[in-house]
Amino acid sequence: MAENTNNTGGGGGNTGLAFIVGAIVVVLAVVAWFVFARGGAPETKQIDVDVDLPEVSAPQVPGTGG
Repeated sequence: MAENTNNTGGGGGNTGLAFIVGAIVVVLAVVAWFVFARGGAPETKQIDVDVDLPEVSAPQVPGTGG
């Protein structure tokens, strides 16, 4: 008698691995698009802020004679 061997569920373990690898490829493609298609990192801008506040003096304390 000949034996019939059915391997219908033998390749199911690789499906999860293929899904994970595919997701990594998609994420890397999106990151590459943001880096290369948009001209790389945004340029830094020179920000120079000068704040000159008027001098504020406290009121005289009563009874100090000044």
